Amino acid sequence: MHLRSNARQRLREIARRAMVERGLEPDFSSAARAEAESLRGQSDGGDRALRDLRDLPWCSIDNDDSRDLDQLTVVLDGSTAATRVLVAVADVDAAVTKGSAVDAHARQNTTSVYTPAQVFPMLPERLSTDLTSLNPDEDRLAIVADIAVGADGTVAGGEIYRARVRNRAKLAYNAIAAWLDGRGPLPPAAAAVKGLDANLRRQDATAQVLKAERHRRGALGLQTMEARAVFDGDALADLQPDEENRARQLIEDFMIAANGVTARFLEARGVASLRRVLRTPERWDRIVALAAEHGERLPDAPNAAALAAFLVHRHDADPERFPDLSLATVKLLGKGEYALELPGGEPAGHFALAVRDYTHSTAPNRRFPDLITERLVKSTLAGRAPAYGADELDGLARHCTEQEDDATKVERQVRKSAAALLLERRIGERFDALVTGAADKGTWVRITRPPVEGRLVRGFQGLDVGDRIEVTLVSTDVERGFIDFERRR
Repeated sequence: MHLRSNARQRLREIARRAMVERGLEPDFSSAARAEAESLRGQSDGGDRALRDLRDLPWCSIDNDDSRDLDQLTVVLDGSTAATRVLVAVADVDAAVTKGSAVDAHARQNTTSVYTPAQVFPMLPERLSTDLTSLNPDEDRLAIVADIAVGADGTVAGGEIYRARVRNRAKLAYNAIAAWLDGRGPLPPAAAAVKGLDANLRRQDATAQVLKAERHRRGALGLQTMEARAVFDGDALADLQPDEENRARQLIEDFMIAANGVTARFLEARGVASLRRVLRTPERWDRIVALAAEHGERLPDAPNAAALAAFLVHRHDADPERFPDLSLATVKLLGKGEYALELPGGEPAGHFALAVRDYTHSTAPNRRFPDLITERLVKSTLAGRAPAYGADELDGLARHCTEQEDDATKVERQVRKSAAALLLERRIGERFDALVTGAADKGTWVRITRPPVEGRLVRGFQGLDVGDRIEVTLVSTDVERGFIDFERRR
């Protein structure tokens, strides 16, 4: 029962217990399951303004194993020097009614929970991988962010509208990145669509100028290693980092642009909304000290542009160790949160992205805040009263932040259980480590092979985030996801 050969089932059980302990529901209610099974498709609500964009060469780019496809992308010629980036987001609200049993589950969990052995979806798979997923060769309803991008990468304007779309090619990050970099062939699904290769090249070029403009404004170029469990059947074989590539960056840059246009759309129409914010970091003094350890100087007051320039310089100087510096910086920046934004207010903004107006709107199959935003957009387009009032949004902002934090803790705990399982036969081995957390509740370190974080139980005095030390693995506890190290002197 406790052998690594049965790792998948063991990790599933750990995940389920961890979810329940944190107030997350691993299973759908019988009412939600019955409701999902009774659905037959999306309702357009008789919307005469619905556009028909099914003939465009839309494509999805996601993980190899993703089945809940939230967005499609395409680029078109715009006026003068502008390029039109179109991001189609699945119209989940067209099938999931506010206040329904399915909606109640989504509202409780607020997010899909991704653990090594099992994904616990926010919506029943009947919806998230079928009726509301932008699956290839299926007609679907969507909310489209139509974004005008100037030649210099500035977002010159944008429009939001409902449309009917059709995914022409389901593509994956790694294969598209390899093709863009000249390391692999064009995937057959893309080659089968006339003109899609050229459109993908234009998407990549447009994303590059978007990214360059964001970084000119002070967006942080961070690169962290997120460990992914690799199974051989039900046996845990390894933990491998998911690495950034051009295809992931393409989608990230388009989604940031779409989220900004959506936030400004609601603001311009006087509608209260949920914003995704990352406030000015409270531990800026430690970020300054971290830069000084690398022989560089940051200003005493928080400055995103200065930090961005420092990160670029360190990436160029030491690309192999840059993920470690990125992780230390991420820890010191703090966590993102959801916040109510009233019309005419001054947004807190997102420090790491260097944007003032930012919401979450592009993943409504996976995140409840995105479904909230989608309903606000649709009610605004229809000229109806907002789908959510300010008081309700304020409560949901706190709830979504808390549940997301708990979901993140569950995911981290199960990843640590997987790591403990992988390391349980390596007690006594030595590892180079990076200090990733230092507070009254404990000091944490990360090793790189495998990419695993654990607690430093001895020899932590005087350490702070970003310090490099040598550690010895002293114990593991798979059930609790504990990995304990001691510092070597």
